[in-house]
Amino acid sequence: MKAEDYLKGRGAQYNPANVYLKQEYVAAHIEGLDEPMMNNAKTEFITGYPKTIVNKIDSPDLGMGYSLNPYQGCEHGCVYCYARNTHQYWGYSAGLDFERKVIVKENAPELLIKQLESKNWQVMPIMLAGNTDCYQPIEAKKLLTRRILEILLQYKHPVSIITKNALILRDLDLLTKLNKLDLVHVNISITTLDEKLRQKQEPRTASALKRLEVVRQLSAAGIPVNVMVAPIIPGLNDSEIPQIIKQAADAGACNAAYTIVRLNGEVGPLFADWVTQAYPDRAQKILNQVADCHGGQLNDSRFGTRMRGEGKFAETIARLFNISKHKYMSGRATKPYNYSHFCTSKGKQLGLF
Repeated sequence: MKAEDYLKGRGAQYNPANVYLKQEYVAAHIEGLDEPMMNNAKTEFITGYPKTIVNKIDSPDLGMGYSLNPYQGCEHGCVYCYARNTHQYWGYSAGLDFERKVIVKENAPELLIKQLESKNWQVMPIMLAGNTDCYQPIEAKKLLTRRILEILLQYKHPVSIITKNALILRDLDLLTKLNKLDLVHVNISITTLDEKLRQKQEPRTASALKRLEVVRQLSAAGIPVNVMVAPIIPGLNDSEIPQIIKQAADAGACNAAYTIVRLNGEVGPLFADWVTQAYPDRAQKILNQVADCHGGQLNDSRFGTRMRGEGKFAETIARLFNISKHKYMSGRATKPYNYSHFCTSKGKQLGLF
């Protein structure tokens, strides 16, 4: 791809074919087109009305709980995002479609109430969101995440939030009330402190400085904050581990965790294309080191190893992370949830919808 054809503000640079579709649009004779078929179109928001909204987490790598995603697709455009593959189930591409065609699940709050009122409901933390960011930019307008937090507060239900967007501070009032009942944990993802790298690999996310400010403000309010140093990409951001943990600790974070990047499905070719354009001088080295962490492959679906990797590079990363965490966060811990507050009658009496 020529430099002038690079799509600024996007992680993916093309749309791979959807493996679930038999037909697709292609530029078969591109020399006959007056205008290039590929262009950086505006983000399109599509209204969706799913039948269910809460999913049971059954992965041994993640523990017990649920996930809830008010949005499908993500404006943030992180090139490495594992959630890209799920966009294909909706008939779109894992590439540019993932960040340009975002499905807004308008009925998510109503579906959540229905789920919480079920007689078979088992109280465990609901993760917002687990797949795509619940505080991506469209949330400022749609308020779905805020409405969901209001419901969880009214039902006194535990929630875990993971985001890389400073928009979460808008809901500090709700988070503070949830925290008084020990019902909330917040996870802030910080992949890099290098602003140039962030702009390339996660083009529409908040800067590291803003994310650290989120950690600082939430921690000052007494809300438990875990910093996710994730994903770690060998040869690209692994050297930043100590400094990220140090700055997170200085901001008040009570814990830290990490994952090593894994490039399953269409994410592998998308990432390889991106890293070749963004860092041509070391692209192959980065790809080789990622593969070394996953048994020689870019993709890895093995429970137990897929998130932490294996081999010499993975072991080096684990040692560096553990030493850094011990140095800067020794003695800190995340307070446990309190499950005893949950009450369905509160939700029924309020009659929100």
